[in-house]
Amino acid sequence: MKSGLEEPVPLHEEFIYCCGAATHVLKCGPWKDLSKDESKNLPRLLFMIIPGNPGLAGYYRTFIQALYCGLNQQYPVWVVSHAGHCKPPSGMEMIEDTDIKELEDVFGLNGQVEHKLNFLRKNVSKDIKLVLIAHSIGCYITLEMMKRASELQVLRSVLLFPTIERMAQSPQGKLMTPLLCKLRYALYMPVYLLSFLPEGVKASLVRFALRGMKTCDESSITTSINLFSVDCIANILYMASQEMMKVVERDSTTIKQNLKKLIFYYGTGDSWCPQHYYDEIKMDFPDGDIRLCEKGLRHAFVLDASKEMAAMITDWLQDDLTKL
Repeated sequence: MKSGLEEPVPLHEEFIYCCGAATHVLKCGPWKDLSKDESKNLPRLLFMIIPGNPGLAGYYRTFIQALYCGLNQQYPVWVVSHAGHCKPPSGMEMIEDTDIKELEDVFGLNGQVEHKLNFLRKNVSKDIKLVLIAHSIGCYITLEMMKRASELQVLRSVLLFPTIERMAQSPQGKLMTPLLCKLRYALYMPVYLLSFLPEGVKASLVRFALRGMKTCDESSITTSINLFSVDCIANILYMASQEMMKVVERDSTTIKQNLKKLIFYYGTGDSWCPQHYYDEIKMDFPDGDIRLCEKGLRHAFVLDASKEMAAMITDWLQDDLTKL
């Protein structure tokens, strides 16, 4: 399978309402509508990316393009933002103007799980098999999806740098929990003031913040400008605060029930899911496909290692795809 970006690939962008909340969807490949059961041109398989937090689809732009090319452009690769994490285009509000309340607390952690299930039910035919590729808190969301909707035809779930347990007890969690749970409102005013800066100045600030990286994905720069929106930041930090409180015990029951479908990929220096989390899950599930990164990739791999990660995943899934 190819892993490089040899030529521009079809990339379709949508801003939609899902569960009444603004949602950004990036679709790689010529397939734009997978909901029509009667269509004879539907692919057999959809690769769907469940993002981390911030759950901005734009961070995964290079990743889905590289993955699509690595799969020889045979299958659609979609990424769906978290509800309310994207800055809607002009004329679109963060919350749909309707009297119908589709989902209680859509911006919370439970709401984000139901948001992804709702998206699949409305936009993807039940006949299409799924490969779910999740990142960070997206791994918790994915396990919850598999637990709540056993009817989903999940061929594989790839869980990258999985924050699925004891988040507040992790090194980064100990640092961030007081800020996220008690002081997050103090961040709104500086973000509000920064939101008035020209776009070029915002981009320069982002570049300065990421200056320590040797190579930074350009799409990460443009996507990070969304973080100057108070509405986006409020939803991002609210979800993060719930992560600290709710992601406590690993759901070993769901993992055991779906072990043959799961691939875990842990980092060696990941302060959100330290290596002893890997050691413990490896001990509890010795027959599981649980891997430890040997390449030194950072937790936020989308910033500088999207192509490398996509190439690894296509290698991992070759056997599954040849059996289709």
